[in-house]
Amino acid sequence: MVGLRELKKERTGRRIAEQALRLFAERGFEDVTMGEVARAAEVARATLFAYYPTKESLVLAGVAGDDLATTVADRPDGQSALAALRAHHRTLAAGPVAAADLPALLTRVRVIQASPALRTAADSLRYRQRQALADVLSAEHGETAGTLMAAQIAASLAALQERHFARLVAGTPAEQADRMLAEDLELAFDLLEHGHGGTREQ
Repeated sequence: MVGLRELKKERTGRRIAEQALRLFAERGFEDVTMGEVARAAEVARATLFAYYPTKESLVLAGVAGDDLATTVADRPDGQSALAALRAHHRTLAAGPVAAADLPALLTRVRVIQASPALRTAADSLRYRQRQALADVLSAEHGETAGTLMAAQIAASLAALQERHFARLVAGTPAEQADRMLAEDLELAFDLLEHGHGGTREQ
């Protein structure tokens, strides 16, 4: 059971992020200061930085935070890395965005797309995730193979996320976009497991 203290912290963090996103959407990410976010959320600057140490983290938290390395490292004995990642992302794809959360998600995506600083920060976050995955895979398969495997996996998952967000931003109904994501996910992992074969579709 979540205690009252934890619930209060969760609500405070959510309120800060909501106010930050509103300001970023209205004025642009680069033109809003952390002080303005703190005032809008009615918290002290120290409280703001305790929840979100950087301005970028106000937007990127939960968008590019999938821990690929832990999913692979903690998989059951006998399960391949790709099987573990496929199962993990099937679970994620099966959890559709709630209707009440969709506008906030779309706003977040648009804010990221409009900001060079946020796009760079998102790329940096994905790079760190890829390197962490490469470390885990390299311990099992050797450095070169682990690095190449991690690069292919990370690139495929990034493409899936980008296509899913692009569909939502373009107005594709959420349920339809979720179904398409689930289909794309299976295709992506089939290609990772078996390769594309180098043939051209007729």
